[in-house]
Amino acid sequence: MKFFDLALKRSGMPIDEAKVFFKDLTNKPDSELINQNQQLAWDIFKHHQQNSPFYQAFLDEKGGAGIQNWYDIPVLKKADLQKPLAEMLSNGYDVKSVYSSNTSGSSGTPFYFARDKFCHAVTWASVIERYGWHGLDMNYSRQARFYGIPLEKIKYYKEKIKDWMGRRVRFPVFNLEDKVCARFLEVFKTTKFEYLYGYTNSLVVFAKYCVSQNIVLKNICPTLKACLVTSEVCTKEDKQVLEQGFGVRIVNEYGASELGVLAFEDANGNWVLNEETLLIEVVDSNGRPVADGEQGTIVVTGLFNKAMPFIRYELGDIGVIEPGLRIGHRRVLSQLMGRTNDTATLPSGRKVPGLSFYYVSKSLLEKGDRIKELIVKQMALDHFEIEYVAATELTETEKNDVKEALERYLEPGLKITFLKSDNLERTRAGKLKNFQSMMAKQ
Repeated sequence: MKFFDLALKRSGMPIDEAKVFFKDLTNKPDSELINQNQQLAWDIFKHHQQNSPFYQAFLDEKGGAGIQNWYDIPVLKKADLQKPLAEMLSNGYDVKSVYSSNTSGSSGTPFYFARDKFCHAVTWASVIERYGWHGLDMNYSRQARFYGIPLEKIKYYKEKIKDWMGRRVRFPVFNLEDKVCARFLEVFKTTKFEYLYGYTNSLVVFAKYCVSQNIVLKNICPTLKACLVTSEVCTKEDKQVLEQGFGVRIVNEYGASELGVLAFEDANGNWVLNEETLLIEVVDSNGRPVADGEQGTIVVTGLFNKAMPFIRYELGDIGVIEPGLRIGHRRVLSQLMGRTNDTATLPSGRKVPGLSFYYVSKSLLEKGDRIKELIVKQMALDHFEIEYVAATELTETEKNDVKEALERYLEPGLKITFLKSDNLERTRAGKLKNFQSMMAKQ
């Protein structure tokens, strides 16, 4: 049974129609596809310019009401989208008729987003195609998922149901000490996994454990085909460790929850851009394109999302397009800067990846828009500092909520201090790392 397709259909996503649409969309000469990409971008811009009160107000504020040139369209930033979801939906859509979710990703900046259901299905159709590049089938290939999971009961069980429907076995990454990694290995001995998927940092920790035990994971789980890394930059050193520990191809995925997959490695190691459902630009500080081979800020336009405008949307990452190279009609991403995370070591010896702190902060960020951003810094083994941006100081109740979350996800007995700031320090790429270890810097 095609469990993944079935799960989408039960949520109202027309995946069968989307697969046919996506195939027809890409089954054209390369030159035609390149021109089609720009035309679709203009079409979706005009749609939201005419049908989105939120986007109309944004354009008016930026002085862009009479735009005739694509590069005159103002860049949309995440801060512009930190509004109630209902205010950002285009005419004809409401919160019940769309796919919606929220994210702070690795940036620590929360916001809600939406896709119309056909767009959501087409987004998944593009992902399904890319998995096929590596002999993986999202309906049948069993996934070893190295990811976090919310521990609140309702959200926890919703994720577990999604795991079951997606043929996924989840390996929670909140604790990656050696005895936990040893238990993970036992699961691989008895389960026919075809691929690993998860945070780069977490998979590297597990791979290092395999190396320390003189184990190659594929030798104890022969069905393994690949390891897909996401959410954080995978350096050359990381890739070497992963290949040594797992014995399979390492595949880089670059994505964003609100947009889907932006780039995905093919079988030849090319980091191929998604130029079917997205228009991806690398621009300078004025929103103008830089030459291929030069660094610039990545801005993205969602070509089919009629429910909510993502038009020249700035992700906060810096990237480089490989000059003179196309895989068919698709360009290739040669470099991506940003999205790395530190690992925290706790007093008990537990190792916790930085993205675990996303789950610690998420419950607080979801309570409203008073707290705009926050990061977690480890000052000592047992001391964490929460630095946040808000109009007023956190209340004692809110501070206790954070402390309880830290104890639930990490361990008891930690010292927590809070620091209110007007601005948080960002990386060179303009992003916030939601966790920073300060111990090595002291």
